[in-house]
This record gives sequence, structure tokens and C-alpha cells, in this order.
Amino acid sequence: MLDLIIKNGQCYIDGELKDVDVSIKDGKIQNIGKITEEAKDTIDAKDLTVLPGCIDTQTHFREPGSTDTEDLHSGSRAAIAGGITAVFEMPNTNPPTSNKKEFQRKLDLAKNRMYCNYAFYFGATADNANDLADLKNLEGCCGIKLFAGSSTGNLLVADEKDIEIVFQNSSKVVAVHSEDEAILNINKKLIKKGDVHSHPIWRSDECAISSTRRIVRIAERYNKKAHVLHITTKQEIDFLSQHKGNITFEITPQHLTIYAPDCYDKLGTYAQMNPPIRDKSHYDRLWYAVKNNFNDTIGSDHAPHLKVNKDKEYPNSPSGMPGVQTLMPVMLNHINDGKLSLNQLMNFVCENPVKIFGIKNKGFIKEGFDADFTIVDMNKKIVIKNENIESKCGWSPFNDVEFKGTPVSTIIAGKIKMEDGEILGEPDGTPLKFN
Repeated sequence: MLDLIIKNGQCYIDGELKDVDVSIKDGKIQNIGKITEEAKDTIDAKDLTVLPGCIDTQTHFREPGSTDTEDLHSGSRAAIAGGITAVFEMPNTNPPTSNKKEFQRKLDLAKNRMYCNYAFYFGATADNANDLADLKNLEGCCGIKLFAGSSTGNLLVADEKDIEIVFQNSSKVVAVHSEDEAILNINKKLIKKGDVHSHPIWRSDECAISSTRRIVRIAERYNKKAHVLHITTKQEIDFLSQHKGNITFEITPQHLTIYAPDCYDKLGTYAQMNPPIRDKSHYDRLWYAVKNNFNDTIGSDHAPHLKVNKDKEYPNSPSGMPGVQTLMPVMLNHINDGKLSLNQLMNFVCENPVKIFGIKNKGFIKEGFDADFTIVDMNKKIVIKNENIESKCGWSPFNDVEFKGTPVSTIIAGKIKMEDGEILGEPDGTPLKFN
């Protein structure tokens, strides 16, 4: 007997929506087509769209170190509540995930506590080059994270010679937080105490493009893969569109949804993140990139902070906002608004993550692949409310905003983990496997 049949839905297969059923057994997709066998469980997906399990390739779940703000368990609940079946989680914890002992510790912390599947970045430092050369077969490791500009945590690698050593020794994709530390330090005098509108002036577009040019130059010199995270400037879009191949890049949903100065007028320090939300000219260029498929991924950069800390006077307020639960509703709403296609979104959160990072058996609805699905209702309207946010931080920059299109079921390894907003079953996510 089959474990599960998803029937009557429109399934996203080979770039098209197809009216087929999907059968699942032992956590794998068994058959696609007209299913006549019996199953222990059936989902009637009439009027719904059945997508491959969506992957968020940039999250910060704060464990170990700041578990009052988030932990692997609560972050994974937020993920599946938002239709995300797998996450890549960042190493800027306390202590940082920058050696094999701490990496193993994080895997141990995740076991039987995370609802979604997961992989962790290994944090680059100025002095762990030998470890970076030996990560190819490390279980659950999605890549190397390089902080070229200081942000939340203590993993800064600012000197060019140290950045070179990281790329020279990298055995996996190097994902980069790209801001120029020297410019950040020079620009500190531009910070206006109590005025978060000065955040993008301090962390200027020059600060971003200067760093990104350097990263691309070094990655190309050593013929290594670089994935530049949360791109925010029109200069970077124009530059990166000329440097494809080994260089890939991400845009976040928030940079595609809000812009300055409006966001700071409305949200104050709750709109503060690194790199910052910028003005509409940058926002428009980011959308130009999306429409032309310049970017490769969309990741949430889920970076929660407690309200008590976000309420501090700028610049003592921390940078970052939650987003893993809202990535899909925000982007599905943009599809409904005609700003991008479903095909494009599937490239950004399913197919390209698989291709760039070499994830095994995910990202597609194919026989023999893992039975991970994000089932969405493209016509359902929801209003995001702080009280419905699963993250421990308990807020969203999109509080009280209506979105059209939302995940209604999250299925992982053939098990229904979220249905109509309710989280089900046990936290039995497993590490992602890589080629």
C-alpha cells in the first residue's frame, strides 16, 4: 500500500503545470500520472498548485548562543509554516560554526528538533584555511560562508589576502556577505544617532559594489564558485550580470517589496538590515534583474531579533528581520501581481539551489526523488499577523499586510508537516545530501 497520494492538483513538472496525481512510498515519489492504488493517506489538491519542496538558502536560527531569539526548533517551525521544506542555516552563532567540532555540535542540536530538512554553512575565518579545503564530504555542509563586511556575529574576514586564502582553499561554494569593511569604518561618521534613515548612507552602495567587485575578481582568479548574498544595489546588478558562470547571486523578498525612505518612515529600526533597504532606484533595478533572470536565488535572510532589542535607539538597534515564514506568501503575491512568473520562482527556490549547491534528490517532482512538496493556493488571501509568526521574535515587517497566494500544505519525505497553518507530527527533518 502506498503511504500518500496527492490527487487532483496541478503539479509543477518540467516547467509546466500538469493535471496529474503523485504517489509516495517510503519518503520517495513513486509514480506520477493516474494513480489507482490505495494509500494510507490522500490529499485532495483540487484548485491547488503542487510545487516541489521550496528551499530557503539563507537563514539565521541563532543556535547556539541566542536561543532566546530563535533556535533550530522554532526556526524550523517558521519554515514549514511558510511552505519551506529545507533551509541552509548560517554559522554566525556563539560560538561560531567555524570548525568541525562546532559543526558536528550543530548537527547534533538539529537531530530530532528540526521539522524541515537542513544544511549548515561552515564559517570562514582568517585562520581555518586547512578545514576549508576538507569539507567536500562533510555531512550536512552546504557551503562556506564568508563575511567580507562586519554584520551580526564575529566572523569578519576583511583583509584581501585572507579573502584570497578562503577562496584558494574552498572546496565548496563560498557564499558571501559582501560589504567593504574599510568603507564601513570610514562612513561611521555619517551615522545619525536616533535616525535609521542614515543606515543606507553609512552602509552605502559604494560599500557594496566595492566589495562585490573584489569578491568576483578573487573568485575568478582561482576559478572558484562564489554566491553573493542579498544583493541590494543597481551597480551590483549591472556588474554581476556581466559575470555569470561561477558567480551566482541572491536577492531577498524584502528588498523586492519595501524601499527607502518609506520603509524607515513606517517601520523604523524594524526595517534595519545589512546590507540595507535602499531607495526606489535600487528597488527598480532589483526587479529588472528578476525579470531578466540575472539573479539565481531568492533567500529570506531570516535574521530575527527580539522587539526589546529592535526598539533600541539607532544605531544600537541590531540589523536583521525574520523572513523564512513569509518568503513564499510575499513572492506568490508578486506572481499574482504579474511581477514574475511561477517558473521563475521555481528556478529561484527549487531548481537553481539544487544546481548551484549540488543538492541530491530535491527541487523537482520526479519519480525516485524525495517526496518534498509545497502545496499552494494561488487565490487564497492572507493577512500576515505578528501573533501568527512561529519565530520566537514574534514579529514580521509585513504585519497587517494582505498577500494573495499562500502555502496551505508542507510535505517532507511524504509526511504532512503543515496543513492550513497547523504544524503536524514530529520534528524529524534530516540533513540534506550533496553531490
